[in-house]
Order: sequence, then structure tokens, then C-alpha cells
Amino acid sequence: MPQIGPYSLHTVETGRFRLDGGAMFGIVPKPLWSQRIPPDDQNRIPLNMRCLLLIGGDRVILIDTGIGDTFEGTKFQDLFAVDHSAATLERSLAAHEVAPKDVTDVVLTHLHFDHAGGSTRRVDGTPVVRFPNATYHVQQRHWQWAADPNPKEAQSFRPGTFAPLMEAGHLNLVDGETTLFPHVEVSLAHGHTEAQQTVTVRDSETTLVYVADLVPTTHHLSPAWTMAYDVRPLRTMDEKGEFLEQAVDSEWKLFFEHDPEVAVADVKRADRGIQVVNERSLDAL
Repeated sequence: MPQIGPYSLHTVETGRFRLDGGAMFGIVPKPLWSQRIPPDDQNRIPLNMRCLLLIGGDRVILIDTGIGDTFEGTKFQDLFAVDHSAATLERSLAAHEVAPKDVTDVVLTHLHFDHAGGSTRRVDGTPVVRFPNATYHVQQRHWQWAADPNPKEAQSFRPGTFAPLMEAGHLNLVDGETTLFPHVEVSLAHGHTEAQQTVTVRDSETTLVYVADLVPTTHHLSPAWTMAYDVRPLRTMDEKGEFLEQAVDSEWKLFFEHDPEVAVADVKRADRGIQVVNERSLDAL
């Protein structure tokens, strides 16, 4: 298994869902994006909810939590074609011999339902903290943003998935870019949503970046291939471009949360801009 610093790294698949392909690719014409990810009869494309687990140094750190099971059996599940037949958060953790009580830290890149939904579970209809011994790390500016959402994002924030974290005293509000733990840093991007945090795991030999929705799939590297979900698409273009240039120059490895096929890839400059290369599983890091 791959190792960075004191941590062993593990992919945690939490299921799949579908989002409208036009929304995922913004102004890009359907004949172009549909060649890469074919849509279903409702124009939705398949997306993974792929989380990252770090184990070592007396810590068990989970980055993002997927949708979870809060919305099972609802119209929400049908609308987004939530599919847990192959994987759930707890089953995937159990495959790595990790129980919910073992998790010491959860880093949430942002609080949209497909990233933070698994942070809680329902007990007799009431949402409770899923990882009872964990501290949940969320950017303070993003927490405030989610508490009073704009109309465009209102349906992406489901308070039942994150409000219990503060109520139960499990929340650490992070103030800007910082080193959260040895070898684990967070950086900010504001195009997709206010104060989204990407997570970098590095040592002297390897740097892996969990890119979250800054680059949701390997098909979103081109500047104009941004999401209609982005609250500031022009800023996304600038942030993504700057990030990818640095990733090429520094030989970072990128971990993709939503790509339906690719977990990890490198990036390089080519005639048609920066492209992914060496697509592989995390185990092949």
C-alpha cells in the first residue's frame, strides 16, 4: 500500500450518484462532453464519491464522507440515482478494518451533500454524528457561508448532515490555509464555493493532492470546462489554471473524488494544454 510520511493511504469508495451532464460541464456543448462520459436517458452522468483515508501517527484521518445514507428511500435518492450497491462508507472503512469509533479526524473539503452527507447518520429519524470520537475540520468561512446559503447553493447544503457536528462539540473551524497535521495541509479555492479546502499529503518524495471540486474529474482540466454549479466560474478558471501549472512543475499526484474511472493521475503540458497522464489506482501510487 502507498505510504506518505507516517500515513498509509487507502481509497474509500462510498458509492455512486448521477448529476446532470450539462450542469457538470457548464458551457461545453453536449456533443463534446458526452463523448467522454455518456449520459443516461435523463441527461445524467455517473460520478464516484471517492474519499481518502490516512492511517498512521496515532491518527485515522478521513477526507470527505460522500452522501451517506441520510437520504435513503427518498425522492432525493431517485433524483440523483444514488447507488450504494457496490460500496458504502462504512463497508469500505470496514474493508480497511476501520470502525466509525476508530476515526480520529474528518476533513471536509466543503459541506455540499455529496461531500459531507456521510458525516452524520439517522437514529430514530434524528441525525447524529457518525464518527463519535472524531474532530471534523471545516473552514470557518465556509461554515458561515453554508449556514446562510445563497439561492444557487441552497439545495446543495443539507443542514442535517452538518449541523449536529457543532451541536455535539465535534467541530474545528479552520482559519485559512494551514498544516492540520504533520504532512497534511489544506489550501483554499473560492470558485466552486466559498473557502473550499483541497488537501495535500506530502513528504520529501511524494505529494498527493485531494482536489475535490476544484477539478472534479479528469475531464475538467481545460479552462472552460467548469461546472454550472460553480458560484464564481471565472475564478474557478483562474484557480484551476494556477493550481495545474504548479502541479505540473512540482510533479504532484492528483486524487480525483468524482471521476467515475480514475482515482489518481499525473499531469503534464501538451500541445492542447495540460493533460492527465499515468491514470491509475491509489495502490499504484
